[in-house]
Formats: sequence, C-alpha cells, structure tokens
Amino acid sequence: MPGLLLQPLTRAVTYTRWLHLLVGVIVPLVCGAVFPGLSDPSPYDWLLIAVLPLPLVLAAALVPSIRRAEGLQARLMLFPGPHARAGSDEDPGVSTAPAASWSDRARTGAWLVLRMEAGLALTLVTNTLLALALAFAGAAAGEPGRVFPFPCSTGTGWAYALLVPVPVLVLVLIAAGAGALMTRAARRLLGPSVKERLAALEKRTEDLLERNQIARELHDTLGHALTLAVVQAGAARTAGDPEFTDRALEAIEETGRAALEDLDRVLLVLRESGRPAAARPALDEAARLLDSARSSGARIDAEVTGALDRVPGPVSREAYRMLQEALTNVLRHAGPVRIGVRISVDAARLRLEVRNPLPGTAPAAGSAGGAGGGGGRGLRGIRERATLLGGEARAGRDGGDWLLAVELPL
Repeated sequence: MPGLLLQPLTRAVTYTRWLHLLVGVIVPLVCGAVFPGLSDPSPYDWLLIAVLPLPLVLAAALVPSIRRAEGLQARLMLFPGPHARAGSDEDPGVSTAPAASWSDRARTGAWLVLRMEAGLALTLVTNTLLALALAFAGAAAGEPGRVFPFPCSTGTGWAYALLVPVPVLVLVLIAAGAGALMTRAARRLLGPSVKERLAALEKRTEDLLERNQIARELHDTLGHALTLAVVQAGAARTAGDPEFTDRALEAIEETGRAALEDLDRVLLVLRESGRPAAARPALDEAARLLDSARSSGARIDAEVTGALDRVPGPVSREAYRMLQEALTNVLRHAGPVRIGVRISVDAARLRLEVRNPLPGTAPAAGSAGGAGGGGGRGLRGIRERATLLGGEARAGRDGGDWLLAVELPL
C-alpha cells in the first residue's frame, strides 16, 4: 500500500500533468493582475479572478484551431510518451482536429473553463502546501514565529524537521489525482466527435478493403500463372515430343514473365499508397489472358462486341480479374479444353461469359465450373467482385457446358 501511494512520485507524467494544470492559470492571473489586483487578495477577490476571464475563454473556444491546440497539448502533457520516458500503445482518445461543429466548440469551451478553474484551484493548493512546508522548515530552524503561526517549544525543532516532507508528499498526491481526473475529462471533452469517429471507421474499412483487394490480386495473378505452368508441363511430359516441349517451355516462360509484371504492379500499389489504381491491368489487355490460355493448349473462341475503352476503370479492372480467374479455373479443373469467351459492352452494362464443356462425371463438372481451389474460393471471389460493383455473377450447367455469366452496370 505505501508503495502504491508513492508510485506517482516516480512517474514523470505526474509532473507534466501538474505543469499542464498550472499553465492553465495564466489567463485568470493576468486578468486578476488588472482587476482586482493580486496584492493580498481576499476570498472575494479570488472568486472574481475565477469568474472574470470566463467570457474571454468561451469566446476563444469559438475559434476552430483552439480545439486543435488544446488537443495537441493534452496529448503531449497528459499521457505517457517520450517526454515522460515511458512508452504507451494506448490510444489517447483525444482529437487533434479543428472544431467542425457547434458541439465541438461547446465541448472545447467546457474544457477550457475546467482547465482554467482546476489550474487556479491547484495553484492555490500548491502555494498553501509549499508555504506550510517552508513553515515547518522555519520552525525546525528555531524561528517558528516568522513563518509558522503556531507556537513551538524550545528544543523541538527536530520534530518540525520530520514534518517538512509531509505537505510536499500530500501536494504531489493531490496533483497526481487532479492530473488523472483531467486526463479522463480530456478524453470526454476533447475526444473525437461522432463525425470524426465515422471518418476513422471509414478509413479503417477502406484499409481492410484495400488489403482484401491486394490479396485477391495476388491470388488471381499467381494462381493463373501457376495453373498454366502446371498444364503446360503436364502436356509436355505426356506428349513426349521435343518440339512440343520447346513450345510448352516457351509458353511457361512467357506466362511467368507476365505474372512477374502483374506481381510488380500489385506490390507497387502496396508500397506506394499514392499509386493510382489505374496501374493495374484492365479489360483492354484481355488478349494477353486469351493468348496465355491458348499457349496451354486450350482452344479459345473469343467474341468481343462494343467499345472496351468506354468501360469505367474500376469495372474494367475487376472484369479483367474475373476473366483471369474464370480461365484459371477452367484450365485447373477441366484442362486444355475448348473455351468460349464472350465480352459485350452496351450503353448500360458489361456482360462477360465464359463457357467450357463439362467432363463426363458430375463431381468433375462441379469442379470445372470455376469453383477454384480451396473450397470454391475462385467462384466466390468472382461473385464478391461483382456484388461490390452492383452487378451479379451466375455459374451453373447450361446444356452440356458449364457457363459463368457476369453482368456489371456501367
């Protein structure tokens, strides 16, 4: 228990909070120096000193930047940090943004008044207790009457010397308690407004969506390249033809080079937050995907109608990834079969269809339908992309074929 009481003495933040409160008394002391004066003030004079600056303080709270200044001071002085030789991962919960509403201004005004009055009260307590400590020291020196009004017997100075630390210890404990209360008040009065909390939540949501987007980009790019490489290598091993093997190795090389380019694009977006999303491949580069699928032995029948350059950037980039994922799933689960690709653009919608023949058994048909590895992640990813863009993706049997159809609004 004694150690708990003495703990505030060893914490630097105790003294920064104390200083923060004492700085708040500057305004009332300056006003009190003008009127009613600080020479031997009476209790009534101290009341005037506490009340007179209120209009000035409340007027200052109307200035938006005052809230920012108070928030920065509170973060620096009231919470542990490098200045206090103590690290802390705790969020201070204090805003450093200018006041953006009347509610912010009202809370800032309440904070300024609280800080001023609490600082004035702590200043009076500090002066009183330090004077008491000096009085005990004077009594211990044999001159009690000069600074200490109570009589003391001759030869009892050692007893007063033992009392000298008591007012100082009490003062530090009072300052520590006042600082802790002001820290809690700062979180309530200078904490982020509802609007700021919503903005922070939106930013965190955007960060999570960006991470998911990057994960999808990596999944699509690497999955497509590895699937083509596996198909090519298997076909070359089965064929046993040196000429075909050379073509397969060339196709694997080209696919790997394209995958590295895509990977560099994705990682560049990750490294540079200001990198525009337009750096990612879009639907007008679909020919590269179709060529890589043809190089694996698949027979691609492609039909493109409408102007791809009319498709908005976000829709075009997501449609490219959907086509990439669809081709990857067909090659992964059905092999190098005939694949029909149809892309049409009209005034309002983009339509993407990928069709491939179903294998003979039902389980294979399900896997050939773009379910992708890992429990249907491929088809689920396509549906998620379509939903985020306000469109829809459907997949299922269509006669003897498996059909993936995507519609996206423009």
